[in-house]
Amino acid sequence: MTVSINTAPISPLRQRMQHDMMMRGLGPHTQKDYIRHVKRLAAFLGRPPDTATEEDLRRFQLMQHESGVRPSTINSTVSALRFLYNVTLKRRDLSRALVITRIVPRLPEVLSVEDVNGH
Repeated sequence: MTVSINTAPISPLRQRMQHDMMMRGLGPHTQKDYIRHVKRLAAFLGRPPDTATEEDLRRFQLMQHESGVRPSTINSTVSALRFLYNVTLKRRDLSRALVITRIVPRLPEVLSVEDVNGH
């Protein structure tokens, strides 16, 4: 039985981001999520995320909304990308281009007296 181990080198950008997250005490789950979100941006761009422009980030966020990505996922992506651009890349100008999505709370269904009494 042969076991395949991924020995592909980690990019210097990813390594730096992982070190930044570790030094700031981000948990393993958060680190994994942040890397996943950055990879999605890179896939969307077709190039490394450190080459993104404000317009690229705008198009990425617009695509997320148009694709029906949930607000909580969009906001998690914004957190990851803000970390990348603020902390790892020191590009606050790009970080400011990212927009948090307002999460509209769902109201509970209110039953009428008739519904409760079975009429």
